[in-house]
Amino acid sequence: MSNRAYLQKITLKDIRVIFFPKNFYEKYSYLGSVPYKGEKSMLHALVIAMDYEAKPKWCPRWFLRFLNLFGNDNSIVRVRNFTLHRLFQKLTKGIRIWDYKWKWTDYDLRISISAPEHLQNLAQAIESYTYNEGERKSKVNMD
Repeated sequence: MSNRAYLQKITLKDIRVIFFPKNFYEKYSYLGSVPYKGEKSMLHALVIAMDYEAKPKWCPRWFLRFLNLFGNDNSIVRVRNFTLHRLFQKLTKGIRIWDYKWKWTDYDLRISISAPEHLQNLAQAIESYTYNEGERKSKVNMD
């Protein structure tokens, strides 16, 4: 067995997602780890703000999804084609959502993004608000 990494096979569903996204996740998946399920939250607002910043006005979103599939293999770590990957990076200015997690408690949210400072500040504000609101609710429930 070799050390060679294998890329995922491109399916018809992957092609459909490029041109006809069904939901929020599929529409903004080119940004990275986008929330998949659940009700709309401040995290969704962050994704929309990142999309506004990342997507050039003249570039259709389907083209960014196309580059993400054929350049990045729909992954935040793999690269399928370096030329398309570099074009994707240039068009989106390197803006990505690397990860978001709920830590230790139900109200401690961690968001990891690559973005300009104002979007970093927005992510930090969402983390702080989520923590403060959750802590307040847990203290009310304790009394």
